[in-house]
Amino acid sequence: MLFRRFLLLLAALASIAAATVAAVVQPFVSPLPSQPVAVDAARLKADVKHLSVDLYPRSYDQFDNIDRASRFIHDEFARTGGRVSYQEVAVEESRYRNVIVRFGPDTGPVRVIGAHYDSFADIGVGIDTDDARGYSPRTHTPGADDNASGVAGLLELARLLGRNRPAHAVELVAYTLEEPPHFRSGHMGSAWHARALKASGRKVEFMLSLEMIGRFSDRPGSQRYPVPGMDRLYPDRGNFVVLVGKMSDFGTLRRLKATMAGASDLPVHSINALPLLQGIDFSDHLSYWHEGYPAFMVSDTAFLRSDTYHQASDTYDKLDYTRMAKVVQAVYAIAQRPGTG
Repeated sequence: MLFRRFLLLLAALASIAAATVAAVVQPFVSPLPSQPVAVDAARLKADVKHLSVDLYPRSYDQFDNIDRASRFIHDEFARTGGRVSYQEVAVEESRYRNVIVRFGPDTGPVRVIGAHYDSFADIGVGIDTDDARGYSPRTHTPGADDNASGVAGLLELARLLGRNRPAHAVELVAYTLEEPPHFRSGHMGSAWHARALKASGRKVEFMLSLEMIGRFSDRPGSQRYPVPGMDRLYPDRGNFVVLVGKMSDFGTLRRLKATMAGASDLPVHSINALPLLQGIDFSDHLSYWHEGYPAFMVSDTAFLRSDTYHQASDTYDKLDYTRMAKVVQAVYAIAQRPGTG
């Protein structure tokens, strides 16, 4: 009898473990095929280069450049024929701007897709530079993957949606002030946008944050994980894109994953997890969680894959624009998919 109870306990534990893995990893999602759109990889590269070289540095303390970046994004959005506007972001004495372009109807649930256009700077105590300008790539990173890649993807999405207008409301937002010292605070541009949506009473179907979408590797061991054992559930090569969401948004994430997986041959993995897991809430989707909206991150996994994260070496020549184009293709499929979720 005791042995039988032990076997029943093992079976129960195995069932719980299997259910947990299924909830977190979602291994059995059937791709929802769609017709691929033409995403211009060369244009993605040109936009990343412009943002990370010509508009360097785009950090909060370099106001002229971050303003130039906002105007560049505004002009590119305007060329698509969408409805373009600025949203002021006030931080103490300074005024920054989100840039928004809208497609589809002005009423009904809206799908929000965003990416931050500011870049990382370390100007803390003990950090200095010999450059006469007062900054260098050592203190102010070029920010090619983080996050010129996400912004370039957002610009290409706008061009695609301008040529193929969605039947439902889609709002693309380029956010300011995602990086420190405003990271995870109410000063983030995404926090301002999420609060404004809440105040308007507009229903948000879902939000997607494009956070670093350009680094890929086929080298064994090129993918790292924050918790031991995760490498048994996910690939050891950084050759995939990941979709990240909260446990409570399990069903919506499954539908989004199916759409992404059916849009190209790029592997799509997903994770539903608690915010306790490192990196799960490290981007603009966190601002929408605070307002109670279903929000997700699309990423190349950032510092868990890239050795250039917040480094001078985060340059445009390190990115894989062919696979980055496939990420944009997958997100475009999400923007255009019928129904809700």
